[in-house]
Amino acid sequence: METRVVKAYGDEKKDRELMREAGEIIKKGGLVAMPTETVYGLAGDALNKESSKKIYAAKGRPSDNPLIVHIADMEALPKIVSEIPEKARALAEKYWPGPLTMVLKKSEIVPYETTGGLDTVAVRMPVNNIAREFIRAAGGYIAAPSANKSGRPSCTTAEHVLKDMAGEIELIIDGGAVGIGLESTIVDLTGELPCLLRPGYINPQMLEEILGKIEIDTSIAGVMDEKAHPKAPGMKYKHYSPKGELYIIEGPEAAVTAKINEFVKKHKEKNEKVAVIASEETKDSYKCDIIKDVGSRRDEETIAHNLFAVLREMDELEVSTIYTEAFDTPRMGMAIMNRLIRAAGHKIIKV
Repeated sequence: METRVVKAYGDEKKDRELMREAGEIIKKGGLVAMPTETVYGLAGDALNKESSKKIYAAKGRPSDNPLIVHIADMEALPKIVSEIPEKARALAEKYWPGPLTMVLKKSEIVPYETTGGLDTVAVRMPVNNIAREFIRAAGGYIAAPSANKSGRPSCTTAEHVLKDMAGEIELIIDGGAVGIGLESTIVDLTGELPCLLRPGYINPQMLEEILGKIEIDTSIAGVMDEKAHPKAPGMKYKHYSPKGELYIIEGPEAAVTAKINEFVKKHKEKNEKVAVIASEETKDSYKCDIIKDVGSRRDEETIAHNLFAVLREMDELEVSTIYTEAFDTPRMGMAIMNRLIRAAGHKIIKV
């Protein structure tokens, strides 16, 4: 199968033919990669169980890992959920369209192949105009996990998608680099208390302003029962990983840079290719041939935006070992560290 990449402009008139074509692919059971404000998504018909099976196969994704259903308009929600709690309406009024996914009780129309066998469905309304026009053209209900091979860093450009999905899908809609760079926040609204399942751009404090008290799932800190059925993407399995071994070094800045330099020296003595992921403030402190600056700690959004691209760049450089600083920044630190911890397979060294 040839995978085509077609540029979209975010203009309804300019994109009309592309959206018609992309929508027809979905309606016929095919797969299309689309941009969102978070990461690129691998889209299929959310109400067609065979399409969902194709998504799992293309990604190499475990079938118990739920897919997120994307809608373009609030009017689409009642068809796919059995009830809409008041707290869900309040969150939607504040953060939809936007980088927020809500887990709700599904209606009978949503196949279990889409929900990973659960009686709940994860739903999101992206703010990206290209994504929303595509969703409408495709029938209104798109199942779209991140458009990367399972376990790999998520895709923040169309080029990333092509590297992972060439020959697997018909079409990639190129909407340029994404804005945020980390997947959406996921909150479960089916229990007594709302529960944060995956951190993202919308942090716990922002959720609590609308919902009051919330729970935070233990999987966010890396505590996950391997026998448990994940309620949402990114909870159970290793994710976001580069091919090289990634280690997080955590502690005071001076101690972290000293420890990383110590490790780097040992690798260089063995002629091993090693790299460091640093902040703008610390990049000059390292004695390493390959140093990647993900951004300033004063600009958390830049760190989030660059993280997956830097992890993918490590593969292109064929680095065998990577050391990264921890990024426990005030607003997005939980989301950034959640992705890093999973990418490192929980390999954290405290100094």
